[in-house]
Amino acid sequence: AAAALYSAMASITVRSADPMLRQQSLMLAEAYLEEILAQAYAGPEIAPVPSSCAERAYFDEVLDYRSLDQQPPCDAQGDMLTQLAGYRVQVSVTDSSLADGAASVPARYVEVRVTDPAGQELVLGGYRGNY
Repeated sequence: AAAALYSAMASITVRSADPMLRQQSLMLAEAYLEEILAQAYAGPEIAPVPSSCAERAYFDEVLDYRSLDQQPPCDAQGDMLTQLAGYRVQVSVTDSSLADGAASVPARYVEVRVTDPAGQELVLGGYRGNY
């Protein structure tokens, strides 16, 4: 009985961090997606893919985020989130369209992929229409 109890406790202990990692991944993905979808559909120029967190503070359109790959992640002001250093955030932006009956609206599909320190991925996506 003691061996079975020890085995069950060891299994629970190994997985105890999973919900926290998943919740932090979700928080990161939601924050990035909300920031990106709040930007303009298009602007006068497309910024280069960022090499540092500080450049992200100047993003002003959805396409600026294409191919974003940050580890550790950064906040919208360009400050590195060192307490989440084990997380990686990747963003892709692709052209699409949204159909509403006979009409079609140009849109961009934004996908945010967060990889936690345990290697598990969480993906969130959303559309930014050109309205």
